[in-house]
Amino acid sequence: MPSGAARVAGVIGWPIGHSRSPRLHGTWLAWYGIDGAYVPLPTPPDRADEALRALPALGLVGANVTVPHKERAFRACDTLTDRARRVGAVNTLSITEMGGLHGDSTDGFGFLENLRHGAPGWDVTRGPAVVLGAGGAARAVCAALLEAGAPAVRVLNRTVARAETLVADLDEGGVMTVAPLADAAAALIDAALLVNTTSLGMVGQPSLVLDLAPLPPDALVNDLVYAPLETPLLAAARARGNGVVDGLGMLLHQGRPGFQAWFGVDPEVTPALRRAVLDD
Repeated sequence: MPSGAARVAGVIGWPIGHSRSPRLHGTWLAWYGIDGAYVPLPTPPDRADEALRALPALGLVGANVTVPHKERAFRACDTLTDRARRVGAVNTLSITEMGGLHGDSTDGFGFLENLRHGAPGWDVTRGPAVVLGAGGAARAVCAALLEAGAPAVRVLNRTVARAETLVADLDEGGVMTVAPLADAAAALIDAALLVNTTSLGMVGQPSLVLDLAPLPPDALVNDLVYAPLETPLLAAARARGNGVVDGLGMLLHQGRPGFQAWFGVDPEVTPALRRAVLDD
């Protein structure tokens, strides 16, 4: 049980009941014997600004930010990391010594670490990456791919204008292109990586309809959705022999920088942690 001197962090979003972050950080706190707590902070959109600014006054050491508040958190921060500034959103807040909000975006870090652990030896630089979607998760993934040296990033989205905005914001080297999701075949034909950043295929959401026939057999397929853990996209890719990486690892790894900032330990992501987070 935490003491009166416990360091307290949490996760702010709306709704928040589905979040596995309290279980993730609670497991780490127990493993490392830390006097701390991590709590859900359900915050409706019309109260988000005042809630974010109240975090220092409440004595929290920081918080994760989930939908729909990542862009609001970005605007509320007093200081930002370079990667948060590039993505234009914040998912990790730390309280500074002066009581200000310092914002970071760790989704891209979590994405790359998930690939590194889920597909050892696979290299981002080996060929073009195809990213499905143009929302906040896609922005973090694309920024991470560019920083890691992907030779080409192709953004496919049902609304082309939104994808064009993403590319205009992120592409500094002329390596990003845009196409409608309906034209996926041409983008997949020589791809080394396929990433689904949309909610399609998630429990309660429509299925992702995508013909994988043009995708090379040695391409890696990653789905950010982790409910279900093996999405129809991953099942179809596995059936045709492609390597696959599920989305849970991204959640686990993106939590590491925040936990280290708040509680002073760089926590491990292990099979036991995956089981603990899934066991609810």
